[in-house]
Amino acid sequence: MSKPNAKKVAVLGATGLVGTEMLKALEHYDFPVSELIALASPRSAGKKLKFKGEEIEVKAVAEEHFKGVDIALFSAGGSTSKTWAPIAAAQGALVIDNSSAWRMDPDVPLIVPEVNAADISYANKKNIIANPNCSTIIANTVLFPLHLAAGLKYINVSTY
Repeated sequence: MSKPNAKKVAVLGATGLVGTEMLKALEHYDFPVSELIALASPRSAGKKLKFKGEEIEVKAVAEEHFKGVDIALFSAGGSTSKTWAPIAAAQGALVIDNSSAWRMDPDVPLIVPEVNAADISYANKKNIIANPNCSTIIANTVLFPLHLAAGLKYINVSTY
């Protein structure tokens, strides 16, 4: 029996390093999933993944697999995201993209949940949200509380 507010979730890039971590996070935090669709490239189709004690068969990404999806988690690279995110979003899924593909698009909000989760509602223009990048996310989860407490005015960060 599904939990209240359970969501149909697709994970594109499910067999990759980050995709498998996404599946673990959904399971660990007991996210209310009514159905999970594991998607990847055709070469990964047919592989089996474990999710909440069940085996899930990986499907090759195709338009029909986004039908009825509420949330689509993408971690399959920028070009894959540019191709498939608009297709998933057009079918009603909120796409949460982990690549760099949408980071400079003014109609796609950059979200760090610990900082600006309320901006997720801004996603209505394209139904896609993105994350800034790994170092920005980690820095902002620490800097935001400092900003609230002390009023940071400027920070200069270099990553290599």
